[in-house]
Amino acid sequence: MTGTVLILGASGFIGSHLAQAFARAGWTVRAGARNPVEARRRMPSMDWVKADFADLTDAAGWMPLLAGVDAVINCVGVLQDGAGERNAVAHVAGPRALISACEGAGTRRLIHLSAVGADESAGTAYGRSKAEAERLVEASSLSWVILRPSLVVARASYGGTSMLRGLAAFPGVIPVLGGEQHFRPLAMADLCDVTLALAGRSEGTRLKLDVGGPDLVTQADLLVGLRGWLGLKPASVLRIPAWIAWPAVKLGDLLGWLGWPSPFRTTSVRQMSYGAAGTSPEAVTQATGIVPRGFAEVLGAEPSTTADRWQARLYFVRPMAIVVLGVFWLVTGLVTLGPGFEAARQHLVTAGFGDNAAWHGAWWGGWFDVVMGLALWVRPWTRPVAVGMVLATVGYLIGATLWAPQLWLDPLGPWVKVLPMMVLCLFVAATDDRR
Repeated sequence: MTGTVLILGASGFIGSHLAQAFARAGWTVRAGARNPVEARRRMPSMDWVKADFADLTDAAGWMPLLAGVDAVINCVGVLQDGAGERNAVAHVAGPRALISACEGAGTRRLIHLSAVGADESAGTAYGRSKAEAERLVEASSLSWVILRPSLVVARASYGGTSMLRGLAAFPGVIPVLGGEQHFRPLAMADLCDVTLALAGRSEGTRLKLDVGGPDLVTQADLLVGLRGWLGLKPASVLRIPAWIAWPAVKLGDLLGWLGWPSPFRTTSVRQMSYGAAGTSPEAVTQATGIVPRGFAEVLGAEPSTTADRWQARLYFVRPMAIVVLGVFWLVTGLVTLGPGFEAARQHLVTAGFGDNAAWHGAWWGGWFDVVMGLALWVRPWTRPVAVGMVLATVGYLIGATLWAPQLWLDPLGPWVKVLPMMVLCLFVAATDDRR
């Protein structure tokens, strides 16, 4: 059976794959996202609609989105509270309004994507709010399915899966916090097949399933397997004590509030320690007839490409580049405004500026560098600021060449040295995409 399906979170990691799978299976897909304009550029074939749980706080707001919809699949989720993200909104308030609207609209089926470890006892806001969402679904009058996947593996990667690839590709060693946490790696295609099978049932269903592969894999073995899949030379696993990693975890928490959501945060560490494996897949096979593939088979089905290796190797290089580039501009500006002010002013005077113009040039030039360095670290501005840095530097070099061309031959290379910085700006701008 097919029909019209509303997929919420359709621009996300799991949601985007489900949207494509349902479209291929003959369903009419209505794809919901917080930013449908951006999502439409990546997947133009979908019927994109704006669906933000922060705005849709009552059943009435959902009704236009549910018109003519036979099934709803909720893939919306956040790891931890941060800038623009709240567990209570994504996992409780939004689903509560959605469920009420589905009951009022007569929607045939609701499939709710939860997660293994979505339990009160996990000790995280993520676990508590996810568990509350499951209770809301179970208490509804709908024909519902709750799917609790373990670690989902696909050619694409985002968030935690990208971090795992970055750790697997680390030079020389494979760093891991603990390493004995267990997963049941699940192929994205198998998760899509399971969801399709359950959505297409004509009879009523009230079913809750852990969805994972047949292999129980430790985090250390998972990273070793990913390193092999990337085609990199084998490396030893370096187990990091918790007391060493905890400052980095807290830094990840802070960055989340500043608009840089990191998968390496308190919630992810605690959830993995609690358990992210779930039960073996016999119940999934019994309910759907689908036999999830093992970890080695999943990796072997799609060999890695150059793009995969680039992404993995650059995972930790990119944040370092953003930090160093911002510090470079910030320190340059502060030095110009402080101990180097007179030298900067004198350079401008030597180049032909009057005293007043040279003073203002040094002053405002220093502040420009400070502002650009700080602005680079504001998440929505990173790409345009990096491009602006390149353009500003090109203008600077043109002016410098006209006023003091001899400095191109200076042994200290004051003009030549900015060229690598421009390339670093282009690298930051070119790798700014999150999805």
